[in-house]
Amino acid sequence: MAKIMIVDDSETLRIQLREALEDAGHSVVEGVDGADGLRVAGENADLNMIITDYNMPQMDGVTMAAKLRDIPHFQKTPILMLTTEATPDIKAAGKSAGILAWIVKPLVPSKVMPAIEKVLARGS
Repeated sequence: MAKIMIVDDSETLRIQLREALEDAGHSVVEGVDGADGLRVAGENADLNMIITDYNMPQMDGVTMAAKLRDIPHFQKTPILMLTTEATPDIKAAGKSAGILAWIVKPLVPSKVMPAIEKVLARGS
């Protein structure tokens, strides 16, 4: 199955999403903010998907996504934004940074997992 990175400053959300992804057979790596996400991505060039929050300390998810897009092997990796922030300005910035889709919190695994599987199927 896929290797997916979760980047969120909420440990509770990371645990919930990790469990749902692992139950579906995926392997998961985690970052606690955008800066940490860049570090973890640098150690995991084989990522099939990145799921990130927007509002985090150190570096937000849109900035992280833009920096990842500058790295050749992450230029086409699907990046999903899982966040409470969904203003038109933030969504426009996310689209410019290469965010593929926005999922509004709260996390409901039964609703999020089909979207994740659909994006992964498109990329394979």
